Amino acid sequence: MSLPVRERSPRPGGGRHRRPVPTSLPPDAPALVLACPADPGGYAEEIVGLVRVDNPHIEVRLATFEDLADQLPQDRAAIVVPLTLWPDPAVTEEISKVVAATGADATITDALGPHPLLAEALHIKLAEKELARADRMRLLSVSSPVDAVILGTVGGEHAVHAAQATAVLLASRLTLPVVAASLDSEPGVDVAAARLRAAGAERLAISPCLIGHEADASVLESAAASVGAGFADPLGAHGAVAELVARAYGSQLAT
Repeated sequence: MSLPVRERSPRPGGGRHRRPVPTSLPPDAPALVLACPADPGGYAEEIVGLVRVDNPHIEVRLATFEDLADQLPQDRAAIVVPLTLWPDPAVTEEISKVVAATGADATITDALGPHPLLAEALHIKLAEKELARADRMRLLSVSSPVDAVILGTVGGEHAVHAAQATAVLLASRLTLPVVAASLDSEPGVDVAAARLRAAGAERLAISPCLIGHEADASVLESAAASVGAGFADPLGAHGAVAELVARAYGSQLAT
């Protein structure tokens, strides 16, 4: 029987869990525009819904790169939050071109990760598939179900490099080796798996550092099968992702 997964309290508190956006804003506060390349699984729509529920005083819009120009408000400023878990210069450049072409008063935030909340959500997803201890406080009394984790990205070498910081945060939570690798290109999961097994890790799991719109599910399944590893689900509309979106908006608002 799997152990219950400890999640954070939804109540705002102090420290890094303080409320990411003030509870009241002026009527002309910037709109929050969540931008993603595409949303075939509907995850972005769900994330926007969560952000709206937690922050009803913010105007929240969803835009793909194709209709971003239409979603940028002309009567107020906007803060554009890219739905990416690691920094991607190509995404920032594409959004910047649209903003410049429309002349909108819009600011683009950084990526949602790396952040401890992202590592926490990845941990929870692994635990849901019984590929990690549900509670890291039990690490002295409960053996780990796997020996090491491959943090899966898409987008090749740049994405792997950009995900390294998240791999470090996840390794700290799991107290296990975590190596970033690309699910769809090089450096691939086969290289990461060989490296980990050479170090003595036999039981491997893949933690997809993905929301779900970045790649088809078959890419993850194929990568896991190729190295004989278990795998967690992508983050989807996890509450931590919605909070990171709100935090990105709140941080930009504060500046």
